Amino acid sequence: MSRLFQHFAFADPLWLLLLLLLVPLVFLRRRPGASSSIGFSSLFILGSVGQRTNQRPGAFSATLLLMATATAILALARPQWRNEYTARNASGIDIIIALDVSYSMEIPDFFRNDNPNLPGRRRIDVAKTVIEDFMERRNDDRLGLVAFAGRPYAVSPITLDHDWLITNLRRLRLGDIQEQGTAIGSAIAASSTRLTKRDAKSKVIVLVTDGANNSGKLDPVEAAGLAADLGIKIYTIAIGTEGGRLNNGRQAFPRQEFDESTLIEIAQLTGGEYFRARDNAALRNTFNSIDTLEKTEVKSHTVVDADEFYPWLIGATFLLSFLGISIRGLNPPPMPS
Repeated sequence: MSRLFQHFAFADPLWLLLLLLLVPLVFLRRRPGASSSIGFSSLFILGSVGQRTNQRPGAFSATLLLMATATAILALARPQWRNEYTARNASGIDIIIALDVSYSMEIPDFFRNDNPNLPGRRRIDVAKTVIEDFMERRNDDRLGLVAFAGRPYAVSPITLDHDWLITNLRRLRLGDIQEQGTAIGSAIAASSTRLTKRDAKSKVIVLVTDGANNSGKLDPVEAAGLAADLGIKIYTIAIGTEGGRLNNGRQAFPRQEFDESTLIEIAQLTGGEYFRARDNAALRNTFNSIDTLEKTEVKSHTVVDADEFYPWLIGATFLLSFLGISIRGLNPPPMPS
């Protein structure tokens, strides 16, 4: 039934108001008109005189003519069976997510409801959750993923297959890259290389890190300058708290590892923005802001394929009118004498 209402419609529904005029015609048809009369003392003799009047053909003829009028009104309203097809044309954005997977991302300083008395979640787990949500919202964009520690590693090329991309993101683990450290400059260069030959409205790198550049041969600011020359915009996100630390003996004292001034310079040099995410809400707001800043232009137009039913109704109108007039002609009402 829902499918019927979804596809069936009238092109000119105002004509249906004329159907209301048929209601009084139905009642008037059943009302007897004035008739002449002659007084007789007895009707016994008249019962055998003349032919008995047949009222059924006349009544049936009037019904057919009313039906013909109704089908004519429905034809004027133009009933249709519609199928709508929507075409979308999106000028998508190419986005590379560069995610730090160094061991410091294991620090569990993201607390549920921002309550430090509750068990904390690791930086890498929170980052992957928020990034996945961001990927699911960018349906019309081509996305890629680069992980980095002491060197960059291309987890996924730029693709529109977001399900496959998210699967690879979920598989990503700390320690997948043996070379430890934080090679931010090399990560920017590797991400830029995958965006260089792309023909896109906008090219973006979203860099998520909790450390300062201490590996690789390329300076982060120099790499950002090269990216800016290629028209690539970089959003930098510093993740984690100043008091966070590892509890496995690799980090004895809490300290802020990332170089905030360098991340700010990278963003400014390429026309992007710098964000600081110390908790779950701040990290989600960061990606929501990037989602708002980098809008994809989507143009859509709808084509309606309509099958018209009015020719069948017009045919029914002529047929009913012909039958009604024919019955009327073959069975005329009795003439008054």
